[in-house]
Amino acid sequence: MDEAPDPRYLLANERTLLAYERTAIGLVVAAVGALNLLEGTWPNVALGIALLLASGMTAVVGWHRYRQAERAIRTGTDLTGGIGVQAVVLGVIAIIVVAALTVLV
Repeated sequence: MDEAPDPRYLLANERTLLAYERTAIGLVVAAVGALNLLEGTWPNVALGIALLLASGMTAVVGWHRYRQAERAIRTGTDLTGGIGVQAVVLGVIAIIVVAALTVLV
């Protein structure tokens, strides 16, 4: 690409990365709460661990997606698809199931 990319696209990409990172931080806070404030039963510990894993996955997926979009914006190519967003959604569904277990058990 001969000309500089539109800064609006670059800033939108950064905002998306920050949204992923905010979500990851929220998941860490929820994990700390689950592990420190709830009773130490196996469903509560599983919930805390699931939240920690989801946090790490969300942070990594956000960073990877940011790098993909940055490359596409700067080179003027199409943004490639990926399974990162679907993985985050499946992680959230898994957390919902584990949270339901903590209520039922």
